[in-house]
Amino acid sequence: MTGRHRFGANAVKPSPLRARHFERILIVKLSAVGDVIHTVPVLAKLRARYPSARIDWLLTPEIAELIRHHPALSNVLLFERQKYGRVGRNWDATLSLFRLVATLRRNRYDLVLDLHGQFRTALLTLATGAPVRVGFDRPRRESQRDYLRRVGRSACWHGWTGAREGAWLAYTHRIPIPTLDVHAVDRYLWVGQLLGLDDGPPDFRIPLPARAQERVDQLLAQQGLTGRPFAVLMPGTIWETKHWRAEGFAEVGRRLLEAGLGVVLAGSPRERQRCRAVAASCPGARDLSGQTTLTELAALICRAALAVTNDSGPMHLTVALGRPVVSIFGPTDPVWIGPYGRPHAVVQAAVPCAPCYLKKLRCCPHEHVCMQQVTADAVFERVERILAEAGTPLPRRPLPAAPASSHCGMDNRMDTTVAGRSPTPAG
Repeated sequence: MTGRHRFGANAVKPSPLRARHFERILIVKLSAVGDVIHTVPVLAKLRARYPSARIDWLLTPEIAELIRHHPALSNVLLFERQKYGRVGRNWDATLSLFRLVATLRRNRYDLVLDLHGQFRTALLTLATGAPVRVGFDRPRRESQRDYLRRVGRSACWHGWTGAREGAWLAYTHRIPIPTLDVHAVDRYLWVGQLLGLDDGPPDFRIPLPARAQERVDQLLAQQGLTGRPFAVLMPGTIWETKHWRAEGFAEVGRRLLEAGLGVVLAGSPRERQRCRAVAASCPGARDLSGQTTLTELAALICRAALAVTNDSGPMHLTVALGRPVVSIFGPTDPVWIGPYGRPHAVVQAAVPCAPCYLKKLRCCPHEHVCMQQVTADAVFERVERILAEAGTPLPRRPLPAAPASSHCGMDNRMDTTVAGRSPTPAG
């Protein structure tokens, strides 16, 4: 189920919040990259509903760089997670948290949306003193029934089923959860039923600063890729169990090079080792891992003909930017967190133990069969299909230079009625 689930007539009473006007709004969604990108459509709809309101967002510094340029956003507040982990043991960290709480109180928000739904975000939501605090309801058995029948108990046990750690107790209004069988983007948009947000397609637009685009142009020039079509391979991800094998990425990269496409490896500094392993088995690939910020990675994706990823933040970023993507899935459910509106972009093995939502390889009793059984042949065939559907079939010889795009991310509202495709940004 990829379409938006509508509440039934008896599922939720008409919300009194629909008639209220809010002037000072805070979104609480700290991380990770994919989760924050999934929340961007909520930001856009809030701005449309409250055009004159102050709308702030509390999130981590690493991701704030990507979001702070959004025209619907008034201000970014930083949650320095690593520093706050030392609260009570480090005086500077403790003072910093007190300053954050003081700022939240001083801003006098009249509406706070906690879409993170954990104990710490619930405390911060309470700390604002906002009279209206909205978050997801607690896990309920009735919302899990359909999902249990489809995927089994493990996914419900380890995956998202509602606000956690008692967070729902901090909210004055709770977002009902009629089903779990829905994508995270649509789940976040359920808040629109409470607030009276518009029901149009989600808008993922993420404007990129000029300096990020200039930096990427410089990197591509240094690698001899200016104007040359290329694919970007991003083999990193946070969970151990989400990793497809490096040799698989390398084999796909070699085939892309043979077809005349350039190949670029990209990722965060912690993903350098994995990118280097792929590059070592894929002569001719350009390794830019650890050399781009998040906005620069977005600018790089904008210039790529295609991205090949695991289930990861860069996958969601590619979708938000309207670029073609092929993604390998194993322990997670693409219905929940796949490339939004693009079911055909997913490659996964048909194994009975997936999805399981186990994060560590040592916890997997089946030798990581969900990812081991995904072949490079299957991934490359999907690459060819996705490129053909995008109107840019894979070349069989080197192509002449073409001007690089510099306006990605400015016009990419998603139409989920067209499976496996999304609009290509202008330019």
